[in-house]
Order: sequence, then structure tokens, then C-alpha cells
Amino acid sequence: MTLTSMALGQMNWTKRAALAVAGSVLIALAAQVSVPFYPVPMTLQTLAVLFVGLAFGARMGAATVALYLAEGLAGLPVFANGMNGVAFAGPTAGFLVGFVAMAAIAGLAAGRGLAAMIGAALVASAVLYVFGLAWPMGVAGALGVGVWGQDLATGELLGAFMTPFLLGDAIKAVLAAVIVAGGVKALHRA
Repeated sequence: MTLTSMALGQMNWTKRAALAVAGSVLIALAAQVSVPFYPVPMTLQTLAVLFVGLAFGARMGAATVALYLAEGLAGLPVFANGMNGVAFAGPTAGFLVGFVAMAAIAGLAAGRGLAAMIGAALVASAVLYVFGLAWPMGVAGALGVGVWGQDLATGELLGAFMTPFLLGDAIKAVLAAVIVAGGVKALHRA
């Protein structure tokens, strides 16, 4: 049982729609808490995506992130530093697409206890790097999109897109799991 179903009871389409909108707003707000890095800013976006996956479950979490991406594509400034769909032509597009997989993977452990949620959140964070690095390493070029980082050697690319973020992402993965597990525990007591 997910945190949201425990808190909201039987889910219907109205509750699911409201939950997806609320989750997408949470992710958008978290994306604006940003420490400038280039080419990928350090934000609380991944924490929010993991929270949504762990709290909503795999399908609802992935759908919520897909709504968030659709909002950005529609021109809303929901991505890091107030960006919109233009970000899909930049070096972070792989990370944006990877957020759907991140939420789905984390959501597989929804309601399964703290250790399982931490493990799933860490795996989901690792998978996000696969999407994020695949974009500048070849996917963008194959689609005819020129992005920063395409010409970097693998080590330089890892240094720009991954290495500086590993510790922070591990902490955010554990924190998301602890927050959701704490919410579940609090609801069990109520």
C-alpha cells in the first residue's frame, strides 16, 4: 500500500488527477531550488521525483513525472532555473526523460519498508545517470541535436554530468525513502 493510498483512501480518477497535478507542482518547485553547476544544475528535483515514485507507486509516479514533462513541453517554466521545453534541446534532456524511469523504479518499492525503498531509490538514481549520459554521448547526435558535451571524452563527460552529483544524489535517495517511511509510520499510528 502506498503512502498516498494510505492517506487518501480508495483512489478514483479525481484523486489521481489531483495527486498528479500536486506531484508535478512539487517537482517543479523543487527544480527551482538550484545550485548553479554547468551543464547540469544541482537541484532538489531528483529528491522530489524519488519522493513521488516512493509515495505514489510506480505507475502513478511515472504518470506524474510524465505530466511534469508535458507541462514543460507546453511552455511552462517548470524545469531547473525556470526553463521550459527548450531544455529538451539542451544537455540535460536525457535526465528529464530519465525522471520517468526514476519514479517508476523507485515506485516499485512503495510500501515495502525503509530498506527496500532506499535500495530502489539508489538503483533509480543510478539508472537516471544512464539516461542523462546517453543523451550527450550519442542519442542527441543521432537525432540531429547538437548539445554541449557531445565532443567530450568519457572521463570528462562523467566529470561534468555525474561525478560531482553522486554523493548528493545518494543522500537525496536515502532522504526520500526516510521521508516516505516516516509518513507511513505516522499514518499507521494515527
